[in-house]
Amino acid sequence: MNLRLGIDTGGTYTDAVLFEEAEGVRGRVVAKAKCLTSKHDLMIGVRGALEAVLADLPAPKQPEAQPAQREAARIALVSLSTTLATNAIVEGHGANSALVLIGLDEKALDRAGLRAALKGDPVIFVDGGHKASGEELRPLDLTALERQVAAVAPRVSAFAVVGIFGVRNPAHENAARVLIRELTGLPVTCAHELSSHLDAPRRALTTLLNARLIPQLQQLILALRTILEEKAIAAPLMVVKGDGSLVSDSFALASPVETILSGPAASVVGACYLSDQKDLVVSDIGGTTTDIAFLEAGRPALDGEGARVAGWRTMVEAVRVHTYGLGGDSEISLQEARPGHGMRPGKETSLGTLPGFALRVGPRRIVPLAILARDHAGVLESLRRQAADGDLLDGHGRFALRLRPRDTANLAPMEEKLWDALGTGPQPLGNLARQPSQQRPLQRLVDRGLAIFAGFTPTDACHLLGLQQEGLREAALLGAQILARQARQRYGAGLLAPEDLARTCLEALYQRSGEVLVESALAESGALPLEPRDGPARQLVALGLAREKQGLLRLDFSLDRPLVAIGASAATYYPEIAKRLGAQLLVPEHAEVCNALGAVVGGVFQQVRILVTKPGEGTYRAHLGDGPKDFPDLASAREVAEKEARRRAWHQAEAAGARDIRVNLTVELKKADLAGGQEMFFELAILAQALGRPRQTAALPGR
Repeated sequence: MNLRLGIDTGGTYTDAVLFEEAEGVRGRVVAKAKCLTSKHDLMIGVRGALEAVLADLPAPKQPEAQPAQREAARIALVSLSTTLATNAIVEGHGANSALVLIGLDEKALDRAGLRAALKGDPVIFVDGGHKASGEELRPLDLTALERQVAAVAPRVSAFAVVGIFGVRNPAHENAARVLIRELTGLPVTCAHELSSHLDAPRRALTTLLNARLIPQLQQLILALRTILEEKAIAAPLMVVKGDGSLVSDSFALASPVETILSGPAASVVGACYLSDQKDLVVSDIGGTTTDIAFLEAGRPALDGEGARVAGWRTMVEAVRVHTYGLGGDSEISLQEARPGHGMRPGKETSLGTLPGFALRVGPRRIVPLAILARDHAGVLESLRRQAADGDLLDGHGRFALRLRPRDTANLAPMEEKLWDALGTGPQPLGNLARQPSQQRPLQRLVDRGLAIFAGFTPTDACHLLGLQQEGLREAALLGAQILARQARQRYGAGLLAPEDLARTCLEALYQRSGEVLVESALAESGALPLEPRDGPARQLVALGLAREKQGLLRLDFSLDRPLVAIGASAATYYPEIAKRLGAQLLVPEHAEVCNALGAVVGGVFQQVRILVTKPGEGTYRAHLGDGPKDFPDLASAREVAEKEARRRAWHQAEAAGARDIRVNLTVELKKADLAGGQEMFFELAILAQALGRPRQTAALPGR
């Protein structure tokens, strides 16, 4: 019997499972492991999880065999899911990239949030582009493109190319890619390869995100390839896309943006498999995010408008998942207490009175103090000095440290100075960045994913209350003492005991988790199109979760289907959250490695969409992959378009690593009925969907 190795590299943990499959028998998890993700060197976490999962295998029946060596030889497939792309977007990280807009002007930057997404990255405008019919609008100005590319290349790590109506004719996007690669040798993403839909600014946003993510995903995949080679695992390597399907590692490297929501998609697939439920709510809580999805008849719905992450609406087809910056490692910060936001001022609870302030959880992930002190000498002593310091600073209880190796882009002088200062390990913020002139460059290092902050988190609260033991409890205790003193100094609050502050921290997480579940359910049903970030809607949700009578009104919320909670801390947090929602809770066995399991029980799925339009009387135009082609009648255009759609879908599935491929074809004709029984043709859309099983090495005899 073969083994499948599933690996999930998240923002906090790297998980691994070995899944045994047999013909006609439900598969089973035979080993599992977790290891902390080390973003500065992903090989540490990946290698640790892989070695741990091999060590977790039962001893072989043959005493002379080495279990790790023997079972490594039985691994027929390796599949990877990752939240790195999602977390990078949520946290605003990514490599510097240049956006090339062909035939578009600066007005395009004011749509789809594109200007905000750029965050100062360079934009190149050049003449060119096509009409909706696919005909050339203006010639591509290669001279201007060459000059501008040469100017920005030293400052970026990748390029994103978007031409107006490039989906109807990709000739200019392709020509620009050839020139940029010849000039720079850097990765280039063309918009027409990622989406066949119109809306140039949204395609530009998706393409820009793809370009930014290439270095991060490349780092992860190269690390995993190296480790598999070291362990003599020769199985094919697959990656989970945002729709839950699998693609080969080389396919994923070309289109990393399609791994947006890869982790959540894998978790949904895994949760469905583990729970054996068809209609359910899946809530996956990790260190960085909470991802919520709804299943009907065992299948998660895809987001027809494109995956939405951190407010950005992309054109990536993915599981419709509601993602929030809310996890065990979310930053805990102080804020003035307001109705509907955490604890209300002066409200008596089992925690005591919290006059004038509340604790805010998320959306940014930071390193918990308990983990930081465990992994870095000197942090604990620094916290001791800060806790004893009579002159308490806002930067006390907070640190900064390097997150990953720097990319090829240059750093500004102050950024370079701060980067060098972090070379010896975590540095207290009070020493590193006291002035605004230092704080802004440090924030830029964090925004680019080169550095990360550390401070008090729900993970620290759990350590303080004895719910977790992975890190140093004393560091969490000192962090709580400092935070309580800062609240007293800033808001005149009474000094809370550290344990009470920890309980208040968890209360904030419970409250916000309940809110996002209700918000997601309302949005899913169409009752509330957007998550209520503030105002009366959020206040009503907060009151309903409190299950208290408010004057003449009693509010209450409950879920109408089971809540399946997965993730490393699901069993810690979700019993209380489910209780407040009146929900039937299921935390299945292996919930802590559900993403890694979901990575190995999925299949390959690729689709190709080809349009046939009518640019003029007696002419039907098929918009094919290498450009438009005209035909004298609809039947001829349709025949060629269907054949091309089938061929491309089959080849894409093969390139994605599929075997036993089958292609399904659907055709949608858009027309209008006119008077006298005549018809007006608009367009013919042909969708070819290719499905298959992932390729794997030949089966080896069982033990």
